[in-house]
Amino acid sequence: MNLSLWWDSLSSLQKIHWSIALPATVIFIIQLIITLTAGGDTDMDGAGDHDGDFSGDHGDGMHIFSVKSILAFLMFYGWGGLAAIEKGMHVWWGVSGISLVLGIIMMLFTAWVFFMLLKLQSSGTMNMQNAVGKEAEVYLTIPAKKSGNGKVQLVIQGGYKTLDAVTEDTEDIKTGNFVEVLEVVNEILVVRRKR
Repeated sequence: MNLSLWWDSLSSLQKIHWSIALPATVIFIIQLIITLTAGGDTDMDGAGDHDGDFSGDHGDGMHIFSVKSILAFLMFYGWGGLAAIEKGMHVWWGVSGISLVLGIIMMLFTAWVFFMLLKLQSSGTMNMQNAVGKEAEVYLTIPAKKSGNGKVQLVIQGGYKTLDAVTEDTEDIKTGNFVEVLEVVNEILVVRRKR
């Protein structure tokens, strides 16, 4: 069948929904492929001059009106209307109502999914101050009176780390002993023998 003949055979309502569904679907798929392969966030909210970061998601909130969620709305608005027409509904307000409800549901679902995915991200930057007050095991002997560095192992920010440590104790703290982290000075833990 010829494409122009097929298009001419459609009702106005079908043409409207096809005109919304196809471009929205193509753009959504392209954006999804870019996001999954490049790991980039392709949402851009706002206008005007902008230097630096072009991600549209700033903060921890759920962005209902992002590019992805609006594309999901348009995509399901179009396909939902076409499905309603295919099932025999030809009244414009009925088709539009079904399309609108499906579009809103999908827009909210898409916003929720990307919100949950963003919550899984972490910067990976370790904050050494989180070690203060923690118990650690001496990995390499820590020389007395800050005369040199030793190493301790501890769980910090959900990961098992080996870090440099010094002590003000008057005796060396041998491997296998437990210590308490008192403070962090220049990225080196200051510890004392666990009492």
